[in-house]
Amino acid sequence: HNKDKTFLTWVNEEDQLRIISMQKGGDVKAVFDRLARGIEAVGESVKKESGKDFMLDPKYGFIHSCPTNLGTGMRASVHVDLPGYTKEGLPALKKRCEELKVQPRGTRGESGGQTGITYDISNKHRLGYSEVELVQCMIDGVNTLV
Repeated sequence: HNKDKTFLTWVNEEDQLRIISMQKGGDVKAVFDRLARGIEAVGESVKKESGKDFMLDPKYGFIHSCPTNLGTGMRASVHVDLPGYTKEGLPALKKRCEELKVQPRGTRGESGGQTGITYDISNKHRLGYSEVELVQCMIDGVNTLV
């Protein structure tokens, strides 16, 4: 990771390689720009060491070992406080998120559970959309929920 811990890579995780860009606050463009630069740098390093590129299918996008990430493989998310949905309950939030094409998770990760009023909201789809479309879907969904 970098010194600010806003960019990191996980190796030999569920997709063999997970490239992460994150920061506190709402500057999604800065996070996305850092991610794009990082992906390019990691790809160049892999190519230099192995002579190979990331596996990219013209129809299905990037090939991952986790089938839910087929396509861009990009999950854009934010942690947001949703006190109204905490009162209404998780089923109400999941139903609304489904309509908005986003998914709620607890702030402890995919299976880590929910605490308090803060939720991790991310784009639901990976396949058939560009990275920009997925980020915009997450932004629109969060703006609607709050």
